[in-house]
Amino acid sequence: MKQKLDRLLVQAQINLTDQQKEQLVGFVRLLGKWNKAYNLTSVRNPDEMLVKHILDSLVVSEHLQGEKFIDVGTGPGLPGIPLAIANPDKQFVLLDSLGKRITFIKNALRELGITNVTPVLSRVEEYTEQTFDGVLSRAFASLNDMVDWCYHLPNPQGKFYALKGIYAESEVQDIEKPIQLEQVLTLSVPELIGERHLVVLMK
Repeated sequence: MKQKLDRLLVQAQINLTDQQKEQLVGFVRLLGKWNKAYNLTSVRNPDEMLVKHILDSLVVSEHLQGEKFIDVGTGPGLPGIPLAIANPDKQFVLLDSLGKRITFIKNALRELGITNVTPVLSRVEEYTEQTFDGVLSRAFASLNDMVDWCYHLPNPQGKFYALKGIYAESEVQDIEKPIQLEQVLTLSVPELIGERHLVVLMK
């Protein structure tokens, strides 16, 4: 698995330390192990997880601006945990409303020695503790739902980062809250079949 990860990182032009690579491989192993009982992801094959979960999360890293981020509807910690491993200087809150997912994340943080992540069990509209430089979501409903439910989370300079498959312009036009589209980036994920986009929005 380590060799496959090395190959994918070279293709994606992402440089990580040996310790970061170990943590990523360790995360995939834990996900595979817990998945049997907890059904955390529909992806079962660890090699597929490297592509569809790890690299799919990491390609966003270079586009993040700021130091404090929240990953809403994080599921088993995606994209939050891979991004936290790749950016030890940034702080991440991982929020999900399902207890089993947060239990898995807490265990993963402990086992992998990740110290820049705070897991939170909450519905996103009820979480009002702090504001962030970036609000991340992957596989979240529509852009309108993301903006509507998370509008209170970015700080004045903060941005929404929506990880999408196919990008439809109509999704941005459907957003009801006052928002501006900053950019739409086409992401390249090695060995992944299908389109990937990062939609960056600001209040």
